Amino acid sequence: MTYPVKRSQRPKQLHKVRFMSRAMASPSSSQHTSPRPRSPTETAESSSDNTGNISQIQPGISPNELPSDAESAEEEIWQDEPASPVTMTTTYQIPTLFTQEPPIHDLLATETSEKQDEVVETCAPFLSAQSDEFSYYNEHGVPHLLREKHINFCHKQLNPLPAPFTRADAARPWFFYWTLTALSALGEDVSQYRERLISTVAPLQNSTGGFGGGHGQMSHLATTYATVLSLTMVGGKDAINAIDRKAMWQWLSRLKQSDGGFQMSIGGEVDVRGAYCAAMLVKLLRLPLHLADGSPAKAENFDLFTGLGEYVSRCQTYEGGIASRPDTEAHGAYAFCALACLCILGDPRETLPKYLDVPTLISWLSSRQYAPEGGFAGRTNKLVDGCYSHWIGGCWPLLDACLAGSAENHEAPHNDSLYSREALTRYILCCGQDTTKRGGLRDKPGMFSDGYHTCYLLVGLSSAQHKWSLQAPTDDSMTSLGWASETYPRKQDDGYAQIFDEEDRVKSIHPVYVIPEGIPERVMQYCDSQEAFS
Repeated sequence: MTYPVKRSQRPKQLHKVRFMSRAMASPSSSQHTSPRPRSPTETAESSSDNTGNISQIQPGISPNELPSDAESAEEEIWQDEPASPVTMTTTYQIPTLFTQEPPIHDLLATETSEKQDEVVETCAPFLSAQSDEFSYYNEHGVPHLLREKHINFCHKQLNPLPAPFTRADAARPWFFYWTLTALSALGEDVSQYRERLISTVAPLQNSTGGFGGGHGQMSHLATTYATVLSLTMVGGKDAINAIDRKAMWQWLSRLKQSDGGFQMSIGGEVDVRGAYCAAMLVKLLRLPLHLADGSPAKAENFDLFTGLGEYVSRCQTYEGGIASRPDTEAHGAYAFCALACLCILGDPRETLPKYLDVPTLISWLSSRQYAPEGGFAGRTNKLVDGCYSHWIGGCWPLLDACLAGSAENHEAPHNDSLYSREALTRYILCCGQDTTKRGGLRDKPGMFSDGYHTCYLLVGLSSAQHKWSLQAPTDDSMTSLGWASETYPRKQDDGYAQIFDEEDRVKSIHPVYVIPEGIPERVMQYCDSQEAFS
């Protein structure tokens, strides 16, 4: 039905909003069944101008049916038109949340709303198990993970790339990281790339510490983060020994600022990415916390972590989200960086509520998951994008840890998910896979796959398929080692319903370091065994 809503600034002009009449099924419900209809053009009683839109399967009130008189619009209520009959072919257990238009549809058309409608229309056949791109759907209307196609796609990413990729020379370490992480999530042994990776990144390391993106380029925290994590994934002492840890510590000391944050490069910008990347490098490589000579923050009697939590706190916006730096727009990727940084600084049950307004952050993050798509958008009024399956999907296990009870009384963790795991799983497997010979994963239907999205959709899928909990650390210095995963959903959980086939489960990826589970512990233990320096 349709209700008029008055604008706050122009009370005489009405802003009409359509509320779709529909059953709001719970995403976890396995009792509701949704038919797989043929295309509306194949049904005998469908309208003659069908184009396959969801609205033609579940018709509502169109804008030209609204009365022009504003006063009568305030009093009149319309019922949705009855749905046209469709021909049943196969029945799947798909909640109507994923097969119908959103319950609230703004009839004030803007460029943003039109693009959003286009995305919903594009995703509709994939979410309702009507797309002919997949040859198989299980009883829940979810296709298989096209594992072999994605594995082949990833291996090709580590071969010589076409000439146009030269423009991405400064991002070379990211190609290594995205591909090795994706292959690891898919269950591949990436140690076969150890020698190649070590020889490739050796020239990227500067004698002053850190790694650049390409030969002769200055060190940058983003490319250093990607390079170090790539070396940890291929494994072996030679890979870790390829990192000049002392020079890394000296370089990070020069990046440390008196406001508590870190520059991304010498003379570069200070933002929350730097906070996370620097904290990760310090913790993972077991670097000294005191500052080396030449640090601009040394006069403040700082160490590498001094003021870092306060800096992250200043990046939280009035919406509740996290911005790249104070007084800018909230963004999903920065939310993950902030949360992961605070989890490295200490027990998240203490650090998160100390430095962040957790309830408003949860509210902001929750608002980024859309229906019917099921995926996440990175900012307010933006479209869903598969990469946020990690950047926002990866925030939830960190918040779960925060809400698990205080470190002192070890209260039992809550069992409910803070987001819809089912919705995210449906978006990734139904909408995120490139089903062509190319393979890989993508932003959304109609887009090409690439290494970036392949990595972060698989990491997001891993997060949805595993539940993380904090274990009691053996000592204060090893707090970050207290993470353990278990497969999810568990059969003992209330309302158990696994919508994906078990063969489509991917490996667990550490929620803070975003590399396979177990690797951070081994790297830290090895670095602790090495000769100390200062």
